[in-house]
Amino acid sequence: MTFVQIVDYETSRPDAVSALMDRYLAQTSGKRTVTHSVVGRDRESETHYVDVVEFPSYEEAMRNSHLPETDRMFQEMVALCDGMPRFTNLDVVRDEHLNTLLANRMFDDVAMKGDMAVIEEIFAPDYVDHDVSNPVDKTGREGIREDVEMWRGAFDFSFRREAQMAQDDCVSTLWTWTGKHKGEFMGIAPTGRTCTMTGTTIFRCENGMIKEGWWHYDTNGLMRQLGAMS
Repeated sequence: MTFVQIVDYETSRPDAVSALMDRYLAQTSGKRTVTHSVVGRDRESETHYVDVVEFPSYEEAMRNSHLPETDRMFQEMVALCDGMPRFTNLDVVRDEHLNTLLANRMFDDVAMKGDMAVIEEIFAPDYVDHDVSNPVDKTGREGIREDVEMWRGAFDFSFRREAQMAQDDCVSTLWTWTGKHKGEFMGIAPTGRTCTMTGTTIFRCENGMIKEGWWHYDTNGLMRQLGAMS
């Protein structure tokens, strides 16, 4: 279970605290078990800071705490703080990145289930689509609808998400696509062949909707599997 530690502290020397953390990161490279760290400053109080530190589990957090570098860093941090830092230890019981949910609705509901009504719910009206197989970018919801209907008309397919990462307003998904060729595709008559290809999709989200997308995948490999290329 993911574990999060919240460190709440006051300091009038934030630059020194930041420099201390940089030294600590360099000293513990390859040893620390932290997976994600966020530092926030209180807009209402310029000396009030909150660090949110994520670990794979409570056990990994404890292993990190027992590093000698961690103990030295904490002692130095206390000296830089105005008072003793306060700690809150949390077991994560729900973790949802809302932009990731948008991306997954595209793969699951729109692409694989063919629920075109979802396009209106997750794509911005002025969505811009950059697709390696399209010579010109498409703009608007109708463009993504056309592409999905074209692929669904040509293949019975599924996506398997191999890896996914969300950062800032973007969600990147590495996927494997498997499809059975059942209809005409780029001038190729149905072959009945089952094909696979890998690809990456990056969605940029804005105001709770997908605003822009980039699709990169092995079109040449797919055409070879369909017998259109040697």
